[in-house]
Amino acid sequence: MNRKPGGQTIYLPGQEAHPACILIRNGRVIDPANGVDDLLNVGVENGVVNFIGKELPERFRPQEEINAEGMWVVPGLMDMHVHLREPGREDKETIETGTQAAAAGGFTAVACMPNTNPVLDEESKIRYVVQRGMYCPCRIFPIGSITKGLLGEELSPFGEMVRAGARAVSDDGKSVRKSNMMKNALNYSKSFRIPVICHCEDCDLSAGGHMNEGLVSTRLGLRGIPSIAEDIIVTRDIMLAEYTGARIHIAHVSTSGSLAAIRDAKKRGVNVTCETCPHYFTLCDTDIGDYDTNRKMNPPLSTPADRSQIVAALADGTIDVIASDHAPHVSEEKDVEFDAANFGVIGLETSLAVALTYLVDKDILMPADLVEKMSLNPNRILGLDGGTLSKGKRADITIIDPKTKWKVDSADFFSKSRNTPFEGFELKGCAHATILGGAIVYMRNTK
Repeated sequence: MNRKPGGQTIYLPGQEAHPACILIRNGRVIDPANGVDDLLNVGVENGVVNFIGKELPERFRPQEEINAEGMWVVPGLMDMHVHLREPGREDKETIETGTQAAAAGGFTAVACMPNTNPVLDEESKIRYVVQRGMYCPCRIFPIGSITKGLLGEELSPFGEMVRAGARAVSDDGKSVRKSNMMKNALNYSKSFRIPVICHCEDCDLSAGGHMNEGLVSTRLGLRGIPSIAEDIIVTRDIMLAEYTGARIHIAHVSTSGSLAAIRDAKKRGVNVTCETCPHYFTLCDTDIGDYDTNRKMNPPLSTPADRSQIVAALADGTIDVIASDHAPHVSEEKDVEFDAANFGVIGLETSLAVALTYLVDKDILMPADLVEKMSLNPNRILGLDGGTLSKGKRADITIIDPKTKWKVDSADFFSKSRNTPFEGFELKGCAHATILGGAIVYMRNTK
């Protein structure tokens, strides 16, 4: 058991005795996969959903009850874009601390990116991550690399990695520079029915840049990254996906140009999905202020106009997924001059609350829309059977308190790192409890 200030508790599987039978009373059950949005009770027994309904079955005898009045009971949330840093940079994050942060953020599953050290580019490395995640408070689904060592020169063994547990491939952190190599990767991916997750960046255009290129970068005297560095590769990868018939997922979309290309591609029937991150629908380049390195990420914060387009694309369904791109760094990599600081911010423990505050509370998304983008859609994209509360399904459940107000203080995080762009923000809503396979792995306000 791991406690944090403010009454947050993580229960590590295998270390605590969990009740085999749980009753979640009087919550607003939101399950888009089954068209459910109603005040209901949920029963969990032997690790699966036993029933959902107004009345309790006569033979159901719960060992523990959770009063969810005023709360939402939803399929376990999934973050499909997370950097856990292990193996290689355990000073920044470990699989253990990263999954604790995930559980505290309401996530029952994460997909972890391959740009570790060594890179997740072969079967043994994928198996290492899978095995390390077996006793964590959150499920881990590794993403294998597209190319060996992320070098863009030779394809990784997709088949071996998929058999070991990889759910997709990506060279996240880098684009596959050679179009022919990317075409081969897309063709190869079809054999294993997996998506290719695309980090879209023209490195010739972005080289040496530190933030979005524009008036703010000029005023701050920082070399900029033009928005077309993203747009060009998004367009290229869409064209390659259309040509090959492969599935692609565009990671961390941040520009209106990328959204236009994705929207048009979807209309043409291209098999493309995409995600954005909380920092892109809440912040923009003007928020860097006096060189705040905790707002330096790649792709960079764009203009207010781009932010507005991202919000609109979330509302109209162009953007399928909200993911954190959780990228932890040690303080020595952030507490430096802006142009020397590493790219990346953390988000596992704030993503849900930021989305509730800036999307649901502002009536941009309905609660069911949020559940689709943070649970159902990422599971579907990665070919997983989560994202639903159907009877008999694995009881991965998130109980959301949509009303509690709290202030972000990274000192209270389970994550090893503190590089949040939302430090000091007043947010509304949080995960009240996280249930993994019928076991309570996180509880807020435990006394």
